[in-house]
Parts: sequence; structure tokens; C-alpha cells
Amino acid sequence: MSQGQWYPPEWPDRIRALAAGELTAVTPRRAATVMLLRDPGGRGDASGPVVHMLRRRTSMAFAGGAYAYPGGGVDPRDDDRLIGWAGPPLEQWAARLGVATVTEAQAVVCAAVRETFEEAGVLLAGPTATTVVGDTTGEDWEADREALVARDLSFAEFLDRRGLVLRSDLLGAWARWITPEFEPRRYDTWFFVAALPEGQRTRDVSTEADRTVWIAPAEAARRYDAGELLMMPPTVTTLRALTPYRTAAEALGAADGQDLTPVLAQARLEGGELVLSWPGHDEFTKHVPAAGSGGGGA
Repeated sequence: MSQGQWYPPEWPDRIRALAAGELTAVTPRRAATVMLLRDPGGRGDASGPVVHMLRRRTSMAFAGGAYAYPGGGVDPRDDDRLIGWAGPPLEQWAARLGVATVTEAQAVVCAAVRETFEEAGVLLAGPTATTVVGDTTGEDWEADREALVARDLSFAEFLDRRGLVLRSDLLGAWARWITPEFEPRRYDTWFFVAALPEGQRTRDVSTEADRTVWIAPAEAARRYDAGELLMMPPTVTTLRALTPYRTAAEALGAADGQDLTPVLAQARLEGGELVLSWPGHDEFTKHVPAAGSGGGGA
């Protein structure tokens, strides 16, 4: 068992309650997260691109202290009306994301772009279908970013005010993971990959994080294995999947070939143990004694 897996001590009791029919699973909330990549020095080299990661504050109720990517829940207002859009049509995005309607596809992609701007100050949008905004560090940009965080401003209103279209072609859908049924806070999360637009830079502006870092995916995975960085299974899995690519553009180009079948953890009673597993990802399997409480052994 890798040493950096986020594993809350209350999980065993919640798994037991779910198995006994004493716990009702909550409906997962739609969410999106973005693996933002850049090439060192602006170009790929032998070590490949680096990825932008945040360390969630330990006070956070969900995954406190864990390293993750910028992301968050869908704003229901992003389903309300169509926005300025560039890139693959919404029908194509709906098919790729496995959702029923174009408005739901728009809402998920909007969440990815909005959260990247809210948590990293990077905006995947431009005045036209072939351009992207440059520097977003001015006071007026910051005022808009804070209004989006506070939900005083919808993303559609923000784009309209700025005369911008969302550049969906700058994103690639990479994976989809659903929070286990025994978790009180559940998310149906689409993972995207994107390259840092030229002229923009990340900023440490997230109120949910106490540290940000650019790090090579292989190095982040190595430090997870060594127990130095705490992560959830989907984070380290997507990091490992990024390691073969030599440039950010190469990783983005590989997105269409990634499997978006949802990954949902399973908990079952097996002999004298509770077994927690993620189908297709055996490294995260956890065995917990069926009696008593605590984290158990691996």
C-alpha cells in the first residue's frame, strides 16, 4: 500500500454502516478539476511538463491536507443559458463526457474553466475562437475573480461582461471519478487536462489551499509513494497517467484516447475484513478488520 493515500479514520465505521443498510448514500454533486500543465522554459524537455497542484488546508472538511488540482463543484447557473463557446460543439462534449444534455455538458466544462480561474488565476477564454486572454493579474480581473468565488457573478455574466468566449478546445477530458457511497460529501468529478496559456501565470489565490506548487508528475507520484505528499486515489492515478508525455501539448493531444468510464469505490465484507477497492486500481485496495474501529492495516 502506498503511504500517501488520504484515508480518513471515520471510513471503516461508515463502510460498516453502509454494508448494514444503516447509511443512505447521498447523491454526488457534479464537479470538475483541471490538470494545468506547462513546459519548463516554455518548451518540453527530457523531464516533460510540470503540473500545477494545490495543498488543501487541513481545516477543509473534504480531503484536508491532500494535494489536488484546481477544481470544484458545478454552479447550477451554468445550466441556465448557452454562453459564448469555441471549440468542439456541445453535442460532441456531451457524448465525450457521458451526459444527457448539451446544457449539462456546458455546465461541467464551465466548472473546469471557472474553477481554474478562481483557484489559480488562469482563464481559458478569449475575445475570439482563436485567441486567449493574456495577463489576468490586474485589479479589475481580481475583482471579477472574487465575485465569481462569492457567487455574486455567474460565469456567463462574467464572459458577457468581458466579451469573451470559452475556449473548450484548450481542454481535454481525461478521467471521471465518483466519490465513494459512504462519504457524506460526494462528487461526480470530471478530470481535464490543459496547457497554461501563453502570457498567463498562476497565482496563489485559492482560499481552500495553503500551498501551491509546479511539479513533474513523476516526482509528485514518487513523493506520494514515499509518504511525503498526501493525495486521493484519482489524483495519484492521473499523475501516473501523465508521466509518458514529453510536452503539455502532447498530453492534451492524448486526452481523446483516455477512458472516461466512471470509477466508483466499492466496499464489501469478505471473511473477517471489510475490503475497500477502486475497480481497475488495485494499488488503493484497503483491508479493514470487520470488528472495532480505526484505519486498519493494508
